[in-house]
Amino acid sequence: MIAVDAQRLLGRIRELGAVGRDGEGRLIRLAASDTDKQGRDLFVGWLRQAGLDVAIDRIGNIFGIWQSADNAGKAPVLLGSHIDTVIDAGIYDGCYGVLAGLEVIETLKASGLSPSRPLAVAAFTNEEGVRFSPDMMGSLVHAGGVDVEAALAAVGTDGSTLGQELARIGYAGEREPGFLKPHIYVELHIEQGPVLERECIPIGAVENLQGISWQRITLDGVANHAGTTPMSMRCDAGYAAARVVTFLHDRAAASNSPTVVTVGTMRFEPNAINVIPSRAVFTVDLRDPDEQRLQAQEAALAAFLEQLVAEGITVTVERLARFEPVVFDGRVVELIEAAVRKRGLASRRMTSGAGHDAQMIARIAPAAMIFVPSAGGISHSPHEHTEDAELVAGANILLDVVAELAELKG
Repeated sequence: MIAVDAQRLLGRIRELGAVGRDGEGRLIRLAASDTDKQGRDLFVGWLRQAGLDVAIDRIGNIFGIWQSADNAGKAPVLLGSHIDTVIDAGIYDGCYGVLAGLEVIETLKASGLSPSRPLAVAAFTNEEGVRFSPDMMGSLVHAGGVDVEAALAAVGTDGSTLGQELARIGYAGEREPGFLKPHIYVELHIEQGPVLERECIPIGAVENLQGISWQRITLDGVANHAGTTPMSMRCDAGYAAARVVTFLHDRAAASNSPTVVTVGTMRFEPNAINVIPSRAVFTVDLRDPDEQRLQAQEAALAAFLEQLVAEGITVTVERLARFEPVVFDGRVVELIEAAVRKRGLASRRMTSGAGHDAQMIARIAPAAMIFVPSAGGISHSPHEHTEDAELVAGANILLDVVAELAELKG
């Protein structure tokens, strides 16, 4: 049974993880930034060293393709993830899937086996969505979910424009997004949650991915003096916002479903200690793997906001993002489970609580994901960690699945 080169894989993860450190040692490779260019340059160098054809599309997605005269023209088995990061990131999120994908292709090339269809690895642009919105942008554009011109016109948090920034760093490619339609897509990723570690299971076979509903809600009341205005005569936007947060939390906590809700940002106006807030602006992140339950949560929130309107609060709701739950390809999930058994390991079927490029590519091709444990369930943090043996085990499962999907011949 062939296996990946563990030292090469682990060494690359650490080498890429050193790229993009600021003066405080924080890892920051925001999409289309100077540090993102450094990470891209390193990755493209590795692709070329491996003898892969390198293609870059107009949204900046990078593809390394192994094909031969015998399989050219066939849809490839596509692997990948992303190498952009959040602010003060860990070294595994996204990067592990990209580098493991490259490692799998290199291992198969070196083995002397010949795939009946091409193999490719992708690093998708702006998966994190920290600098430009929406997140998972590169894979969404690739799948035809948003027009490339609209995506290139996205304005970043620093006032920059994505298209101009990609051109500036040399990654405004010439290929049209979607030029490479995969036969099947498989993404290897750290779990970013605590389940596998808690249950001492090394591999997760991800069968579905939660739907996501993001909204920005603005509540307008009346500013007034904090000391002279009786409680019964207030139209307090801050209090109304607190009621929304409590309502959402209590509803989700009381449910037997896997629904989760987060109010991650909030600001008041005029934001003074002795003034009743005239405005509260906050975000709501609702997630559930079942579309009907997700719709029910959205409807419950809308109904509660209507109650506030009846009490004199003005409500404005802005939809920031909405993705339906994704059910991954059952055949690929079974292949993952079979590969785990052959390696003498254990696995469990899982739902992904986070969004991933796989959910976008699933729009145009069968897709699935493989998870490995995250220590303490921590991610998007410098404390993000997965043991070396777990990283190598996940890469070997990916190797076996790809070998099966590519119908390799000796």
